[in-house]
Amino acid sequence: ESDTASEISFQLNRHKKTPSTGSHSSDMASVSSVSGSVLSVYSGDFGSVDAQGTVEFALDYDEKNREFQVHVSQCKDLAVVDEKKGRSDPYVKTYLLPDKARMGKRKTSVKKRTVNPIYNEVLRYKIEKMVLLIQKLNLSVWHNDPLGRNSFLGEIEIDLASWDWSNRKLNWYPLKPRSLSAVNGVDHRGVMSLSIKYVPPGSLGPKNPPSGEVHIWVKDVKDLLQLRPSGVDSFVKCYVLPDTSKKSYQKTRVIKRDTNPVFNHTIVYDGFHTEDLKDACVELTVWDHEKLTNHFLGGIRLGLGTGLSYGISVDWMDSTQEEVAFWQEMMLAANEWIEGLLPLRSL
Repeated sequence: ESDTASEISFQLNRHKKTPSTGSHSSDMASVSSVSGSVLSVYSGDFGSVDAQGTVEFALDYDEKNREFQVHVSQCKDLAVVDEKKGRSDPYVKTYLLPDKARMGKRKTSVKKRTVNPIYNEVLRYKIEKMVLLIQKLNLSVWHNDPLGRNSFLGEIEIDLASWDWSNRKLNWYPLKPRSLSAVNGVDHRGVMSLSIKYVPPGSLGPKNPPSGEVHIWVKDVKDLLQLRPSGVDSFVKCYVLPDTSKKSYQKTRVIKRDTNPVFNHTIVYDGFHTEDLKDACVELTVWDHEKLTNHFLGGIRLGLGTGLSYGISVDWMDSTQEEVAFWQEMMLAANEWIEGLLPLRSL
């Protein structure tokens, strides 16, 4: 591995950081297999439970009020999330795809300690019928965790273009495992596979390391936007915000003509004191490399998503629920590689 010893400092000169970067040697690739904490992050999904059970609902379009209505009745035989306590606290969530952000999500109430919850709730969308007919309905069931580590219990997607609107009756549908479109963050920017690790100061022996380190292992990206028939020439940029100086900036090599690039590249930032972890944000962005200007493909921001950094309001502290959960998992598990699969989004 090559090291660059340039020093970087946060805008507020809290602590100095030194990045070092390099590509993984083959023996590093085995880390994930021995890591004690392997974690897959899909929309806050921390449970490794398999989707099972059924959901009963009905769809209707109210012409008079121009309103799409999802009548969520109940679920049966859901997976148990907390094996020790034998409990799940399920709720139902809906999106209209492909543009889930524009129409927003709707949620039922949470039913405690049951795998057979009864809701009898109506989730409503104000939307023109013509617009509705080019959407898909994504209905998913989740276990609610007070710490935000919600577990995915199953989903169903319905193409509303081919839906029989004369059918207003409640029907049962089997819950299915997570679809790739959902993992992709729905606007299909791709999914990044990565691992992160926090090494606290002195945790490897006296004064070793002298200051805390954040290790970022960018493994690969799947399903990047196809910009040309030949694919895409992509690379990943990394900054530790609030520092946007050249010294904070690291990047991988360019992988040519591939919408599923494998980078296998590590970046290490030192000078990280434990209290910095709540104020800093690791921003990873994927770009298409072109001669005149690079084209942004999508990115992720790893932090606590509080909107604040060292007491100052900032727009980049906007991590999604699953990005926050991933960062928190790293904070709680010192010296362990935390493995994640995160959807790229527009930043």
